[in-house]
Amino acid sequence: MTSVRRLRRGSIHAMALKLALAIVAVSLGTAFAQDAVAQGTLSAIPENAVARSYGSRWECERGFRKADNACSAVEVPANAYSTNTSFGLGWKCKRGYREAAEACAIIVVPENGYLDTSGDGWTCDRGYRETGDACIAVNVPENGYFVDSSYGDGWECERGYQADGERCIAIKVPENGYLVESNYGVGWECERGYRAIGEACVVVKVPTNGYLAGSSYGAGWECSRGYLAVGESCAAVKVPENAHINFSGHGWDCDRPYRKQQGRCVLAAK
Repeated sequence: MTSVRRLRRGSIHAMALKLALAIVAVSLGTAFAQDAVAQGTLSAIPENAVARSYGSRWECERGFRKADNACSAVEVPANAYSTNTSFGLGWKCKRGYREAAEACAIIVVPENGYLDTSGDGWTCDRGYRETGDACIAVNVPENGYFVDSSYGDGWECERGYQADGERCIAIKVPENGYLVESNYGVGWECERGYRAIGEACVVVKVPTNGYLAGSSYGAGWECSRGYLAVGESCAAVKVPENAHINFSGHGWDCDRPYRKQQGRCVLAAK
């Protein structure tokens, strides 16, 4: 009985030893496989590149940039400096130069101009405006002033004057009118109670049951609520039976449940 038990124990120990040896063999095989993959990956990294821990497998070192599956040296042209990046050109032009066909060409600043803040272009001095590759003086007429804008003529007229071609002419404000701040129109409007007719401000004649309107166009007056404009007068709105003055105040609508029919309010047929 004792010998049998010893035999069984020996068998169990032998089986455990075999299982342990199998696990070690699998682990060693996996390690060798991983090492082989790593060696293959490392061998795929080109010269002047380093492995990355994320994204793509490798990137170029500073001073080099990716070209197909290799890293080529960045050639910095004259009047440029290295950006120490592996993307783009790898260089930028110095102030006063701009990129032109893989090189840095000097920015030619015209007379009466200066390099802008970025150093990549130029701007004209005050009193001049860009025209092609030159800075041309703005000719401001009498009674005008220079405006710093790239639109228009580069000048505007003083208050009380209006542009007429290359001149600033005085605005003729009629009696009962006043100047307005606008570069369009005649440059003036009529006082309240007057309306523009031609070059004059004519008094608005408000009819009975009317009042002055706030706008400078039209008749210059409107009828009170309950009245309707007829020619130059305000006539009372004739409200039929079972009706009331409408929202506008110059017409009528039928009371519910009546409806309009030939100028009257009638009940709808059932």
